[in-house]
Amino acid sequence: MLAFISNFIGGLACPSDSGETFEKRSPATGEVLSTVARSRAADVERAVAAARAAQPAWGLRPGVERGAILHAICRRLQDRREDVARVVAAETGKSFKNALGETDGAIQLGLFFAGEGQRFYGRTTTSGIPHKSAMTVREPLGVAGLIVAANTPIANAAWKVFPALICGNGVVLKAAEDTPATAAIFAEIAAAAGLPAGVFNVIQGYGEEAGAPLVAHRDVAVISFTGSTAVGRRIAVTTGQQLKRVSLELGGKNPLVVCDDADLGQAAKWVLLSAFSNAGQRCAAGSRIVIFEAVYDRFRDMLVERAGALRVGPNDGDDYGPLINERQLRTVLAAIDGARTRGARVLTGGYRLEDAEHAGGYFLAPTLLEGVGPRDETSTCELFAPVATLFRVAGFEEALRLANDSPYGLTACIHTRNINRALEFVRRIRAGVAVVNAGTFGSEPHMPFGGVKQSGNGSREPGTEALDVYSNIKDVYIQVDAGGV
Repeated sequence: MLAFISNFIGGLACPSDSGETFEKRSPATGEVLSTVARSRAADVERAVAAARAAQPAWGLRPGVERGAILHAICRRLQDRREDVARVVAAETGKSFKNALGETDGAIQLGLFFAGEGQRFYGRTTTSGIPHKSAMTVREPLGVAGLIVAANTPIANAAWKVFPALICGNGVVLKAAEDTPATAAIFAEIAAAAGLPAGVFNVIQGYGEEAGAPLVAHRDVAVISFTGSTAVGRRIAVTTGQQLKRVSLELGGKNPLVVCDDADLGQAAKWVLLSAFSNAGQRCAAGSRIVIFEAVYDRFRDMLVERAGALRVGPNDGDDYGPLINERQLRTVLAAIDGARTRGARVLTGGYRLEDAEHAGGYFLAPTLLEGVGPRDETSTCELFAPVATLFRVAGFEEALRLANDSPYGLTACIHTRNINRALEFVRRIRAGVAVVNAGTFGSEPHMPFGGVKQSGNGSREPGTEALDVYSNIKDVYIQVDAGGV
């Protein structure tokens, strides 16, 4: 880890214009890892100017050539996958094993979009007018402003940077303040792979100070944001006033339904993974567990027993690590205390781990609640933590109503052996992603991901649908003078 994490503008590492910095602390120990450039509007201005200057030449390169450079970036990521994973593990507190898996996922996503350079298709179609041809072509937008979350930092960066680049845009990435070094090493690798200076720039800093100026900048053609619904609303207002393209991938309060005919052992495994892996810091985490009354008591006891056996820590033998920072941990503990005062029963967990093994870190015991009302804060607000609430329902219709009774609509899952029940759930659930007999999380590089209601604005990334976020479609008509041949 570098002692100082800088911005990366125009191919060069540089401090903030003001010289201000902030500290990045280890989630696992609370110790200072790095001092980080604290950027503001002046730094954003420099980064956007660099991207704007470099973009025309990058956009004029054939898509195949852009794809070749993305392939080179992926090869260097592969060569340095362990270096990247060590940075991700240090900054997030997750195990090296999980950080390595995340890095490999980022590489796979990059390879997918590198291949899209050979498939940067428009279409040729017919015209209703004689001697006239009609077609469409894709064109870059200009400068793409990308704002990512810290939960899976290298995957989140790859998710946005690769499709923005393959479409021919200049890029300014506002790194998550909790994972600055991950963005820095990604920029270093991209530059070493031959990406032209200025095409990809990284701004460090806080959302209000660096992210907001990026969103508001009139030379930024598209904003792609992953984060909270509250911030997403503010971004939507700013971009709407400018009629700027925007992609919002926001929060989730995702239901996982366990039916009376489910394989309870498999269902329990997937509930624990959905609720607690990555310390529950997933927009797709399974945080509302809806259980048929016929198996509720047995399944609840199974979950409590298995949750109690989970190992919490930053090592490869642990099941999940710490929350990303002290502020987040305190917010979650306050939410749990609030639910308890309103009558919720804490089945297991609900407290900070403060023994010698976890001293100084931001660790929360795996937490299961019951007796929570469907309108309670812990039922309706995304906590982004290893906390799940259990609900008892009579049968399928009640389970479906409860699953849909949420301001969010990102992912949802059902566990059942009944194919009719499974397909009916998939048809009627109001979510962008529906899963049968697995977890609520997970997105493959070639598949579109996104939600409905307050989980997003309808855009989809990654998959080929991401090309629609980062490129324009231009109609082309050619009239042929048949008498002039």
